Amino acid sequence: MHLPGLTAEGAWDVPAGLNMAGQCLAHAPDALAIIDMTGDARRDVTFRDLSAMADRVARALLSQVQPGDRVGVLLSQSPWCAAAHLAVWKIGAISVPLFKLFKRDALASRVGDAGCDIVLTDDEGAALLGDLATPWLIEEIGVDGAPMPFADTRAETPAVLIYTSGTTGTPKGALHGHRVLTGHLPGVALSHNHLGQPGDVIWTPADWAWIGGLFDVLMPGLALGVPVVAARFDKFAPESCAQLIRDAGVRNVFFPPTALRMLKVADQAIPGLRSVASGGEPLGAEMLAWGREAFGLEINEFYGQTECNMTVSSCADAFPARPGCIGKPVPGFDVAVIDETGQPTDGEGDVAIRRGAASMMLEYWHRPDATAEKFQGHWLITGDRGIWEGEYLRFVGREDDVITSAGYRIGPSEIEDCLLTHPGVATCGVVGKPDPLRTEIVKAYVVLKDGAEASAQELQDWVKERLASYSYPREIAFVDALPMTVTGKVIRKELKARAAAEAAS
Repeated sequence: MHLPGLTAEGAWDVPAGLNMAGQCLAHAPDALAIIDMTGDARRDVTFRDLSAMADRVARALLSQVQPGDRVGVLLSQSPWCAAAHLAVWKIGAISVPLFKLFKRDALASRVGDAGCDIVLTDDEGAALLGDLATPWLIEEIGVDGAPMPFADTRAETPAVLIYTSGTTGTPKGALHGHRVLTGHLPGVALSHNHLGQPGDVIWTPADWAWIGGLFDVLMPGLALGVPVVAARFDKFAPESCAQLIRDAGVRNVFFPPTALRMLKVADQAIPGLRSVASGGEPLGAEMLAWGREAFGLEINEFYGQTECNMTVSSCADAFPARPGCIGKPVPGFDVAVIDETGQPTDGEGDVAIRRGAASMMLEYWHRPDATAEKFQGHWLITGDRGIWEGEYLRFVGREDDVITSAGYRIGPSEIEDCLLTHPGVATCGVVGKPDPLRTEIVKAYVVLKDGAEASAQELQDWVKERLASYSYPREIAFVDALPMTVTGKVIRKELKARAAAEAAS
């Protein structure tokens, strides 16, 4: 089946002249674009409505914004959030997604680094911003008028500046061109068993301030003409999630791993979906097996990062899943596992993506040294370790997370997956702790489910019986919570620092 974003021969179908707003709005005016579930009642937003909203914002921005200027977007899931990004792209400026859960320092670092003088927001966002930038209350700006023309932008013209989640250091701004949406389309289509089938309606609980919400769901949904659900959850709740899916008629969902784990803990089944995709970290065999029972389908895992996304994917409709693997390279991407010399290897190595992929960043914003470090020859180095199993890629772990113990290289993900199969474990993080004899030992930080009991010995035996004898956690600490990014990923860097401090004391 032909994949969107690619030619019939499998090459990137990226025209020289390209504007993402045009890609998203090129549909019948009366077709449904967004199902707005943010108010007391459902509101259907057509492409005519969305285009008029974007034009209203674009018309106002033109008075103070030049092509290439950065404009912040501090809005939760809503039609106005979509319109804000489309308006910025339409006039040739660069949108900067910002997250409502950021504290002042996090907002200040991103707004300051990007040089945003204007931030499109609402009353809540304006209060968060304070004096960091000029807030424009998006529903109050602009006036209706004649349709606005699309700026004469190219595929490589900067369009969006997305900051990394900062799991391995200070967040960096990944600058993407207008081709980035095209680069997401084949992987998004595959991860949803060829998204765009009759009746498809897509939603994610992930905020649209992140690449997972903005370019794995919102913009590809609009570009493919699939209605996108906009909803707000102050806190993810399994029962509310299931109710929303029923009320909005959702057929396709991108669930981050954290949301899936919460659904599993609540034993929340959600029938009637056509596809469930997940990415950000490997799920493990136990979670995938639960997904088959809870959803009646195979969860399609995918892999990517802010710098180059949607590069590897599973697709249950196209090929069988392989336990422990995250899928096959998405057509259009040349994915390799390379050794320390930069050459492809059949053994474990660095996961790398060849230059030329449409979803690959242009550069890190104002970080030439960091940009240079990200590339090795023709390859973008992801910083993740992997190994091939035939055509399938097995994710081993972040390069910084791999544990070296008594000569063995141990990936933490497999141990975490094993611990999560224990009925008493809610979540966990595994890191290496410095050790004078073994270089490092495996240490696990474990959060138990409410009311559950388990001893360190019990969990050690659990892993010993299921994985290699050398990879069980020699130390286990029971904690109330783990350090997490705002996108729900365990910050192993903090756990490693904690383990190092323990070793030094």
